[in-house]
Amino acid sequence: MLFTTGRRASEAERKSWGRSLPVFARDLVDAGLGDVEMLIEYHLPLTSQRADVVLAGVHPNTGAPSYVVVELKQWSSAYRFEGSPELVEVPGMPGGPKLHPVAQVKGYCDYLADFARAIEDQPDALAGMAYLHNATDPSTVSDLRAFPTGVTGRLFTGADRADMLAFLQSRLSADSAGHAAGDTLMRSAVAPSQQLLKVAAAEVRDRPQFHLLGNQQLAVDLVLHNVEQARSADSKRVVVVTGGPGSGKSVIALSLVGELARRGRTVLHATGSRSFTQTLRKVAGHRAPRVQKMFKYFNQFMTAERNGLDVLVLDEAHRIRETSVDRYTKAELRTDRPQIDELVAAARVPVFLLDEHQIVRPGEMGSLEQIQQHAQSLGLDVQHVHLGEQFRCGGSEEYVLWVKQLLGLEEGGPVPWKGDPQFDVRVADSPQELEHLLSQQAERGYGARMTAGYCWPWSDAHKDGTLVPDVVIGDWSRPWNVKGDRRVGDAPPSALWATEDGGFDQVGCVYTAQGFEYDWNGVILGPDLVWRDGRFTTVRAANRDPDFKNTKKIGDVRFDKLVRNVYKILLTRGMVGTVIYSTDEQTRVALRALIKPR
Repeated sequence: MLFTTGRRASEAERKSWGRSLPVFARDLVDAGLGDVEMLIEYHLPLTSQRADVVLAGVHPNTGAPSYVVVELKQWSSAYRFEGSPELVEVPGMPGGPKLHPVAQVKGYCDYLADFARAIEDQPDALAGMAYLHNATDPSTVSDLRAFPTGVTGRLFTGADRADMLAFLQSRLSADSAGHAAGDTLMRSAVAPSQQLLKVAAAEVRDRPQFHLLGNQQLAVDLVLHNVEQARSADSKRVVVVTGGPGSGKSVIALSLVGELARRGRTVLHATGSRSFTQTLRKVAGHRAPRVQKMFKYFNQFMTAERNGLDVLVLDEAHRIRETSVDRYTKAELRTDRPQIDELVAAARVPVFLLDEHQIVRPGEMGSLEQIQQHAQSLGLDVQHVHLGEQFRCGGSEEYVLWVKQLLGLEEGGPVPWKGDPQFDVRVADSPQELEHLLSQQAERGYGARMTAGYCWPWSDAHKDGTLVPDVVIGDWSRPWNVKGDRRVGDAPPSALWATEDGGFDQVGCVYTAQGFEYDWNGVILGPDLVWRDGRFTTVRAANRDPDFKNTKKIGDVRFDKLVRNVYKILLTRGMVGTVIYSTDEQTRVALRALIKPR
């Protein structure tokens, strides 16, 4: 581990290996497979996932490379979690329910089949198994047998050792060493397989919500042109598409994924937002779940092969960070390499789609100027397309401009709201009134959500599964949206708060609202943005966002700009109308003066 990764194995890792690997190695020797190569802690490319072992050898019937992905578990007993076939409860193991080990190893096999180009035309090259070697009493894991199995997902226990050895002998020959097959897999190019691209093309291209208008089609056509030019000239090009909220950047991104996949070009989509990525995975991969693997995060390209992809579509690129390193990054990957350098290097044509007024976190640096400067430092040309049309906020460019002027992000403001028949703007005098107005619209069949600036604490859910009503204003209180990836009661998981039923009863923050829209938008201006002396001013002490609190490098000017960008995002999520409430009385008076009732 030290030689390969530059870091020492942790005590927990050493214990896990010591308890499982020698047992499994002896099993291989007893099966006559002592010369099969074991790839330990095999890192699945472009992910943070590692398979415990991948066995590499040749198939006993065909002589072709053959691989068996193995998930080793030290469990002596396990049970289905609350009747779910996919979730497992392990007595004495902390951390809640686990994924069924067969589902885990099958997912690894499916991923390798879709991304390891060395085996994409060899459908029988992969097998998978979960091995619970300490489970010697079949009755203690009988619950797990209900999960469907196949060649890429078999379940064996210590009591099934003879069957497991027979399975391995059916997949791997004892006659030849596995080093050649192991090298083939380790050196394989990484990109979506042609089969996965065909599935993605069928899934994405024909969806009516991805149809294009005006400059959106221009942007797609320009990217497609650059891809073909870069391929024919064996060169590299950078494309940047800028536009405001609702200008169609994500429609462009998905259309590019679908069309490039149809043409057989290797393409992946990436964002820096967990909410946005998970929602796109759900939308674009609804009928074909394997398509979801084409939607990545910006920090997953640290070890990507240079120009390994034809195109990398970088949606919400204003969320690019200074580096990909965070507290979860493995020690061997901790470098000072800029994240933008990793993303530009990963594809022949990197495509950045961004809105510079949506940079809301310290460390975000995806501006047009920064991308152009980096590309020029590498000697690369940059093509820039600006999207002028607005499709969010009822198509009201007047409202978006008014918000920018109101917040001091554009010259010439603040100015009174003159009204627009396409978009309704209202002011509430209390959070109860704001919620009531939105509820009325919801009863009429509109979608509605409430959001707020990050000015209240954010607690974990109670042990009984209920959410803590942290957003307290007088005698009114509501919880923030769920923190995690699982529903809490009727509340949707964090990433799906803006799109799933049940989200109206919680208050969303900028990180769950960014990138989405709903018909009616309620915005609570917290005490970190108040009206004084004819304009908005920011109050650093009132902000509770840990990203702002814990970053010493962020100065007052930078903080001021970020808070204004946060509220610009929150105020431009609505498609039909926005209701605004401020916790500050002076601010409410100013808003009433600027926004006259229709």
